[in-house]
Amino acid sequence: MLKITLPDGSVREVAPGTTPADIAAAIGPGLAKAAIAARVDGELRDIMRPLEQDSQLALVTAKDEADALELARHDFAHVLAEAVQALFPGTQITFGPSTDDGFYYDFAPPVIEGKHRPFTEEDLPAIEAKMREIIAANKPLRREVWKREELIARWKSEGETFKAEWAAELPEGEELTVYWSGNEWLDMCRGPHLASTGKLDPAAFKLTRVSGAYWRGDQKNAMLSRVYGTGWLNKKQLDAHLTRLEEAGKRDHRKLGAEMDLFHLQQEAHGSVFWHPKGYLIWRALEAYMRRAIDDAGYREVKTPQVMDARQWEQSGHWGKYRENMFVIPDEVPNVADEGPLVSDDADWMALKPMNCPAHILIFKQGIKSYRDLPLRFYENGCCHRNEPHGALHGLMRVRQFTQDDAHIFCREDQIVEEVRAFCALADRIYKDFGFTYSIKLALRPEKRFGTDEMWDKAEEELRNAVAAAGLNTPEYGWEELPGEGAFYAPKLEWHLTDAIGRTWQVGTIQSDRVLPERLDASYVAEDGERHRPVMLHRAIFGSYERFIGILIEHYAGKFPLWLAPVQAVVATIVSDADGYAQTVVEKLRAAGIRAETDVRNEKINYKVREHSLAKVPNLLVVGRREADEGTVALRELGKEGQTILSVEDVIARLAKEALAPDMQ
Repeated sequence: MLKITLPDGSVREVAPGTTPADIAAAIGPGLAKAAIAARVDGELRDIMRPLEQDSQLALVTAKDEADALELARHDFAHVLAEAVQALFPGTQITFGPSTDDGFYYDFAPPVIEGKHRPFTEEDLPAIEAKMREIIAANKPLRREVWKREELIARWKSEGETFKAEWAAELPEGEELTVYWSGNEWLDMCRGPHLASTGKLDPAAFKLTRVSGAYWRGDQKNAMLSRVYGTGWLNKKQLDAHLTRLEEAGKRDHRKLGAEMDLFHLQQEAHGSVFWHPKGYLIWRALEAYMRRAIDDAGYREVKTPQVMDARQWEQSGHWGKYRENMFVIPDEVPNVADEGPLVSDDADWMALKPMNCPAHILIFKQGIKSYRDLPLRFYENGCCHRNEPHGALHGLMRVRQFTQDDAHIFCREDQIVEEVRAFCALADRIYKDFGFTYSIKLALRPEKRFGTDEMWDKAEEELRNAVAAAGLNTPEYGWEELPGEGAFYAPKLEWHLTDAIGRTWQVGTIQSDRVLPERLDASYVAEDGERHRPVMLHRAIFGSYERFIGILIEHYAGKFPLWLAPVQAVVATIVSDADGYAQTVVEKLRAAGIRAETDVRNEKINYKVREHSLAKVPNLLVVGRREADEGTVALRELGKEGQTILSVEDVIARLAKEALAPDMQ
């Protein structure tokens, strides 16, 4: 008999082969109906999978929302794949994971007249209808373990070359499992799944879009069709999500960036941003704000090279751990004299920096440092390059060239907690200046890492203590520890911002690192006269300017606070007789430090009002003959009804105060 321990501490003795569903039924009919899966010794499993040994068992119901959503979305992905193969014979299946708000599946479409026909959004209604048929059929989802050679043979016999390739490459000794949907269709999957397709709510999903995706994310491989969907536990959740998506679509930084003439991207520079004058004004305002903040906090600004020798990256460990994401270049003049190779085989290699930290250590190492010099805080608006796949690029949110508000604090062991506490306070002030709330997480050691367990124990505990000292390790700040999520060289604190429509964005971070100073031989002379290693704190608040601006565009829906608005006021004329007066008003606004423009076009005032509203100009100052005679303006504020008549002096005083950055008010 097996001893199964339940969450309340009670123990049940059951025969081998008993399932969690059997135990739920023995407890009561209500639980038997509600239970959808089980955690066995912490592992999420199928409700129908037999128990094999003495175990800790917790039954999972829809109230355990995170687990329930993961199961439902995984099942929706399998139902999607089954539906597509039923509708489009000859389609090959590949992978179909769950995502944060749904699921997707990658397909190799069937060959029609000698060509693969990618799926389109016109196919989605028919696929959705077929999925609902499969759900209504309430087909059992059954797990089986297969031998590797049998599974590969099965996939090859059915023309599933992608699945056969993947099955052949899975680690030796790994248990290979499939899941049957009824007795007609199967997919290779680790699971777990719900007991049957009928456990899904047929009204709780929607297919959203289709895109291209390379097999295994490599652009050298075959192009596949990726079908995305969103999946939930019930229709109410789905409707709420679709409403959020609609609002997010209105706030899309790529759409607003074009409408507001802030920036653009194009294929001649994949993943790099072309900043237009208005967009770069926002950048400069943020840069000036951050410089004031770091100056007040005792940082020293530095600037480091874009290109560094590969040997430096080898020594730091980035060459081995990160090289696939680096842009590497030969350190020699290219051959243009003949038809021979452009670069010789014995060329040394250099790389565009993907991060700033090794260069900051090289600055630290210039000259002898004393314990009295610490802490040293080096800050850089550091331009970095990372070789992201084309398919992963996304507007300002994921780019190849980006600028970090990056700093590294070199300190003694006894200074760590205070330095991290002070950074927490700085980050708190800055995020609140932009109207964000946030949660804070501690990302713990990953499986693959540098350094000893003793180093990691110490670094993790120091970050815990610093957060406690800052008063942030509370439910109010969403305090949580994330096993395995740290960098390969250090644990880190993460700031997850919540925007105006409830989405979260991981932005700020601070990492406590003892590995890199050791690898790059950084040291200071301690009070005992001996050389000691400094601890290096890696930290950022914006993360990158590009991504932070993208987040701000969506957070504010383009309606920036006045200090960030690229154009803070437009003086628009009703009649041409007021053109000269409009120019005079603009000159006075600019003299007061307000970014102002005129609109003296021969257009109706309602047209001008509508156009500048779409451009998210916060203040429209309307002037005609009367305003010119009286020295006034009619102030229209974005998002507000009506207008206010003010003298030019009063409107300047009002806007000049509002146009100050939060730290200057």
